[in-house]
Amino acid sequence: MPTFVVDEDMPRSTGNILKGFGYEVKDIRDYGLRGADDEGVYQFAQDNKAVLITGDMGFSNILHFPVGSHFGIVIARFPSEMSTQEINSQLVGRLRELTDQDFKGNLIIIEPGNIRMRKR
Repeated sequence: MPTFVVDEDMPRSTGNILKGFGYEVKDIRDYGLRGADDEGVYQFAQDNKAVLITGDMGFSNILHFPVGSHFGIVIARFPSEMSTQEINSQLVGRLRELTDQDFKGNLIIIEPGNIRMRKR
């Protein structure tokens, strides 16, 4: 079961819900990384051998964060008018459809009702 690092642009409740499903979760806000640059957040996830969950499309730049060189990056792309409850429901639902091997080294983009994956 993967460990997740939740970026600060995700709802605080996302980590709590994932913990409820038995995942180990580290929220960067709890580790003094609020406002950290992408490199700092990325390095924290790598140091913890964790999959990064973020809404920041900057992490989709495979030249800067090459597929195969990390423990996984999940980008949550949901409309801003979508409720936090619906975002969490869809995000967690999609994450639970994936296997541990689906995460390692891959870029995963989760949108309403859809998963796209750039594999290593």
